[in-house]
Amino acid sequence: MDGPDDAAVWKVSEDQAVVITTDFFTPVVDTPYEYGAIAAANSLSDVYAMGATPVLALNIAALPPDLPLEVSSEILRGGAEKCLEAGVVVAGGHTIQDKEPKFGLVVVGLIHPQKILTKGGIRPGDVMVITKPLGFGATTTALKQGKAAPEDVQEVIGWMSRLNASAGQLAREFDLHAATDITGFSMLGHGVEMAQASGVQLQLSLERIPLLKNARKYAELWTFPGGSSDNRLFYGQFVQFDPQISEEDQMLLFDAQTSGGLMLAVPPQKVNDLLARAAELNQPAWVIGEAQTGSGIVVTR
Repeated sequence: MDGPDDAAVWKVSEDQAVVITTDFFTPVVDTPYEYGAIAAANSLSDVYAMGATPVLALNIAALPPDLPLEVSSEILRGGAEKCLEAGVVVAGGHTIQDKEPKFGLVVVGLIHPQKILTKGGIRPGDVMVITKPLGFGATTTALKQGKAAPEDVQEVIGWMSRLNASAGQLAREFDLHAATDITGFSMLGHGVEMAQASGVQLQLSLERIPLLKNARKYAELWTFPGGSSDNRLFYGQFVQFDPQISEEDQMLLFDAQTSGGLMLAVPPQKVNDLLARAAELNQPAWVIGEAQTGSGIVVTR
């Protein structure tokens, strides 16, 4: 129970373990179907981050009694169709009334006990790879404030709705040992968890970290969710920035993500093959730095 990992794992036999997780949240976009799909992709992500294959899900829904039926049904349809895409059965769930909509899933996955990915498996020399860009929190908060351009909203919805299935497949195919998904604690927050659990230092390069097309525009408008500032307050003590990195760029690395990508630790001899395989799977992947001896995170330009 003292590990910071993404899901609970229960060993049921020598060759099988059950992975279980749950997540739900209030709407991050205005359209009900996309909200449901994003919530489902986010819930499934923790199973992929452990290297497991999700097989079963239960809905968790808290919906206002005066919410139009067509809205509630679209939320559930978005979640169900995203699970269908993942090959996951939605076998019921539970619904209550609440003043503000909340939706997510309990997800069950399967894995071999010796194949589990943890946050504590990074080794010095490993190369750090991420599979989605950053800036989701700043962009969706700009949407809530009426400041986001429609094309930027569509871009962030596309990324948040994307399953981490092929990213998890890469981790399994290349027999990786360490991964996490980048969600509410931000890339740096989850990176600090990985560095501490593994006893290493992560050296990351700002110019190699991918961002949404207009993420810097929203950073300059300071449309960050409250969680991003909380991340900076809590995890900032473990991060050293190059003095030339702007405050806006620092905050983008602390930006709270919804349904972000995976962060993988890849042995250096496997990196080129993994990137080539990612291209075959149409799975974006960016090398952002490497692990060394030491502690915390160092971010260079």
